[in-house]
Amino acid sequence: MVIHYRNAAAPAEALRDELLAKRPQSATLVQGDLIDPASWPRLIKAAVAFGGGLDILVNNASSYYPTPVGQASIGQWDDLFGSNARAPFFLSQAAVPELRKRRGCIVNLVDIHADRPNADHPLYCMAKAANAMMVKALARDLAPDIRVNGVAPGAALWPDNYMADAARQEILKRIPMGRPAGAEQIAEAVMFMVTGPDYMTGQILAVDGGRSVQQ
Repeated sequence: MVIHYRNAAAPAEALRDELLAKRPQSATLVQGDLIDPASWPRLIKAAVAFGGGLDILVNNASSYYPTPVGQASIGQWDDLFGSNARAPFFLSQAAVPELRKRRGCIVNLVDIHADRPNADHPLYCMAKAANAMMVKALARDLAPDIRVNGVAPGAALWPDNYMADAARQEILKRIPMGRPAGAEQIAEAVMFMVTGPDYMTGQILAVDGGRSVQQ
């Protein structure tokens, strides 16, 4: 497994070390800024060099912050679309030749807000909507050699101090399961998309505790 990180070296190293403790020589790190086009082929080359090939690409990196209408900037547009749409598309494109050799798969981390806008986050929601369409477009274009699917989390792993507790409680009221997802639930959904039915492609699985069925 090749773990990519931009600035968060310490948690990336901790994850690598945890994986290595379970299985030696099973993980390595690659640093890079996905906004930089030079990072895309470099990451794929690093993965192939480490594993001898490429079976799975998980597009997970994402910027996320509010951009209220009237305050959004071109820089924020470039950052949010860069991490959520441009980078995963061109990284996937760079990975296609290697994935095709092994009939591999791509999994994008989308968001339920690709379909249901989140207040004061128009740029993020628009970028994730592009990410969701990427799943479907690439699934059509890359079949039958490469499957492309997505996972759309709802409330999961809230950043510290991102919102007031009262706001979190209001969100939880709209989740039938009554709690946010943890890393385990999202990871299980990604693994289902990787190891599940080999006839499934172009699908986006909502992992939101039922929130998307609410009004």
